[in-house]
Amino acid sequence: MDSVQRSSVQRDSVRELRLHLVTWNVGTASPPPDVTSLLQLDSQSPAMDMYVIGLQEVNSRITNFLSDLAFDDPWSIFFMSVLSPLGYIKLSSIRMQGLLLLIFVKHAHLPFIRDVHTHYTRTGLYGYWGNKGGVTVRMSLYGHTVCFINCHLPAHMENTEQRLDDFEKILEMQFEEENIPNTLDHDVLFWFGDLNFRIADYGIHFVRESINNKRYNLLWEKDQLNMAKKKEAFLQDFIEGPLQFKPTYKFDLHSDVYDTSEKKRKPAWTDRILWRVKNLCQRASREDDLSEEEQAISVTLNNYISHMSYGISDHKPVTGTFGIELKPLLSDPLVTLSPEGEWSAEHDVLISYSAVPGFPSSAWDWIGLFKVTFKHANDYITYAWVEDDEVSSNEDSKQVYMSAAEIPDMGGEFLLCYYSNNLQSIVGISQPFQIQPNRTVIGKDLAQEENSWMQKPDNLESHNEF
Repeated sequence: MDSVQRSSVQRDSVRELRLHLVTWNVGTASPPPDVTSLLQLDSQSPAMDMYVIGLQEVNSRITNFLSDLAFDDPWSIFFMSVLSPLGYIKLSSIRMQGLLLLIFVKHAHLPFIRDVHTHYTRTGLYGYWGNKGGVTVRMSLYGHTVCFINCHLPAHMENTEQRLDDFEKILEMQFEEENIPNTLDHDVLFWFGDLNFRIADYGIHFVRESINNKRYNLLWEKDQLNMAKKKEAFLQDFIEGPLQFKPTYKFDLHSDVYDTSEKKRKPAWTDRILWRVKNLCQRASREDDLSEEEQAISVTLNNYISHMSYGISDHKPVTGTFGIELKPLLSDPLVTLSPEGEWSAEHDVLISYSAVPGFPSSAWDWIGLFKVTFKHANDYITYAWVEDDEVSSNEDSKQVYMSAAEIPDMGGEFLLCYYSNNLQSIVGISQPFQIQPNRTVIGKDLAQEENSWMQKPDNLESHNEF
């Protein structure tokens, strides 16, 4: 094969995923009426493959927090209501008091995201209180390890060393599950949140004047995080885009005016998004070329901005839009499944599925029937146990049945998903398909509606006599 053909084949095997990452200290506020611009839903660019949303200071008063432990919190419900109609599912979430991390992905990627694990690290009150710290979600994405850390670090100008110590502690945390790499051993690591670094030395008038003249570069060298990155070895591999937007703290509520209270806090870039690519660190530390697998993932920042129109808290949200180029190390889903024949709510139905050799199946695995706009893995209409409801099996595939009594009478567009108990995730998803409605039930409903409608004129006539 000549070199032109070879490069063409390699390029064709590379996949680019679009990731949109949000960090926002919401100051205990409720969700705003609209997040179209925050999530760039009005963009002319292709749709995102993944949304990662890190919030700080979500309302965690005891009554709210206990309610949120039993049910999804208002912010999770809000983002699910926005993103699920667009074909995103909540893959994972973790909450530690006011810190919340949500991850949404397009349905098509679900079978190629595995080993999803979460962790939290308290750093408030010497590690006993979770008002400060970090929440983490890690996963294998098309065979590459990716980790997301949402942090809320200590406030105030003088606490730089405490912020650095806390972040170092968060990086050192270990996942409880076996065979999960350390945080810094992931192929890609994203670090974001209200990191609370301030602008040192310069007085408030110079800072505000520089901002008013959009000369942000005058402030960069005194930004505490930029200064720390130059001298702290554990930070030097982290990359950040240029701060070409106004400092995002501290604003009067519902305005773009900096703090007019008695304290008149100096503006600062407290809200940040950084990332680290392991193979770049390896390349810098050794002479020889990296193997093809080590080169198989790269990250490009396409957009790093703040969103001044949101005024529900004293922080402005910050977003980063990334392109992740990777060579998929997984090409086939663990389970392939589909509905058998035409489905109708009038009769029992069959599902066919097949698993790759060596798939770790369990008696607790199940296949769920979902609306195409489902919000998360437990948002099923009904389900069938793969062992208890099995009706036939051969070398190539197995069949499972669902009872007509479980199928929605109105029909509509649905998906099937295979949930693995051992892997704690959806490992196979069908193409969308139609279920025909139950004509008998719908006929009865229409007849009842017609009868009630026919009675209305009498009621209206009697009412008009008064």
